[in-house]
Amino acid sequence: MNLSLSNRHKLVMQSEIRNMTLECNRIGGINLAQGVCDTEVPLEVRIAAREAMDNGINTYTHYAGLIELREAIAEKHKRFYGADINPETEIIVSGGSTGAFYCACMALLNPGDEVILFEPYYGYHIQTLVATQAVPVYVRMKLPGWTFSLEDLEAAVTPRTRGIMINTPANPSGKVFSKGELDLVADFAKRHDLFVFTDEIYEHFLYGDHRHIPPALLPDMKERTITISGLSKTFSITGWRIGYCICDSRWSTAIGFFNDLIYVCAPAPLQSGVAKGLREIPMEYYRGLSDMYLKKRDMICEALSRAGLAPNIPDGAYYVLADISNLPGRSSKEKAMYLLQETGVACVPGEAFYHDDAGENLARFCFAKEDDVLVDACKRLEKIKR
Repeated sequence: MNLSLSNRHKLVMQSEIRNMTLECNRIGGINLAQGVCDTEVPLEVRIAAREAMDNGINTYTHYAGLIELREAIAEKHKRFYGADINPETEIIVSGGSTGAFYCACMALLNPGDEVILFEPYYGYHIQTLVATQAVPVYVRMKLPGWTFSLEDLEAAVTPRTRGIMINTPANPSGKVFSKGELDLVADFAKRHDLFVFTDEIYEHFLYGDHRHIPPALLPDMKERTITISGLSKTFSITGWRIGYCICDSRWSTAIGFFNDLIYVCAPAPLQSGVAKGLREIPMEYYRGLSDMYLKKRDMICEALSRAGLAPNIPDGAYYVLADISNLPGRSSKEKAMYLLQETGVACVPGEAFYHDDAGENLARFCFAKEDDVLVDACKRLEKIKR
């Protein structure tokens, strides 16, 4: 028989995040592996989605998304950042932020084009690049502080480099890129004429004095910045798949056409629910997210410290990378499986976030959980201290 899988299938693997979720479900454990965000969905969003269904908003939308949602996104970015965005020509609503990034890669990158990623990276970023036949190139961030230098960037660029990816606040490290770091990346991108892909899905999860700075707002950066974001995390609606891309109108039409080809549209009534939520939910809600998740961050980090799994305290997002070198096992996967078997708490092995063995003594823990679940997980983790 000559039937077989395509060569392309070898480029995409089941993510370690999903694998650990399956292992956790198998034993009925507590899943701190996947960023499913178990906290409550805002009432305004739920009511608006139900009303949209009842009012007949159940058919295909424009390939770029409902205009009411695109207008709400533009208004939100104006309110928070002073950004001037044209909802008619500069926003594409897609199937989650992962869908928006995939469509952007399909529209803007050719096979063999290189894109620089900072390590530790988010696995879906690299898998999306590989699936679209782009080539990831790595810049290793260093502890403490997950720092990098201009020399690191210059060492990674080649004549084939087409773009650079920024994730701020970052998954899995929790790094929030500073104004100085963003200026450095912006100057580098302009000098080498690169696209800057930015994943800003965790923009409202910030701790201490850290602030989110959209790279598109830096001088002369709007035309080359492809902003990827969504509402999955902010409204705890990871299963709704409402993400979006903001970019110059020269790129948006092609991105939108790929969105139409691959997804047709994001779910229509859920788009409507999100649009109403963006307009009605007060600023206090967003500030409250940081306050609420700061307490969760401190809870998990204190438990990890007591368990002898030293955490790298995140400045944003809702993950923490911890040192698991004290656990038995030859790899981060074996160490993570040991932790799951001994405590019933699932994490993601650090090898999922590096292209080599640099993550073998790290694991990522997600703290986007209801407090009672997180308290239980922390108690279990503390029993592992050796």
